[in-house]
Amino acid sequence: MKAMTDRTLTIEKIFDAPVKLVWNAWTTPEQIVKWWAPPGMEVKVLQHEFKEGGSWKYAMPMPDGSEFISAGVYQEIIEMKKIVTTADFKPMTEGVELHVLFEDLGKQTKFSFSVIHATADYCQQQKEMGFYNGWGSAFDRLEKSLSS
Repeated sequence: MKAMTDRTLTIEKIFDAPVKLVWNAWTTPEQIVKWWAPPGMEVKVLQHEFKEGGSWKYAMPMPDGSEFISAGVYQEIIEMKKIVTTADFKPMTEGVELHVLFEDLGKQTKFSFSVIHATADYCQQQKEMGFYNGWGSAFDRLEKSLSS
């Protein structure tokens, strides 16, 4: 089991919002653009085929005029419960898998976000590059967008 845990970084939160709202924030382009990027940055949804085997691609314009591209393919979708997708965040992170879990707690949602890396070394490198700060700030934005 250790082989998987030393390649995985996880963030868990409880959102003060019903699971349907949290699910929609992850699955509809109009909601994704409100939170997917770090504070102060925008995101454009270039492609969004929310189905197993479907592709997604988002772009964040950078101050130097280039674009930071996030893209992947949905592997597994269980309505209101689970999303598994491949993911590349070029040029910083490539070849990872995202596991997003949603647990209905009535007026709240327990949320678990795990990123599985190819190797333990790569996982450690991503952690040191600011995984928790980066995704943590995006999830803070998600939390704010859920309450508005």
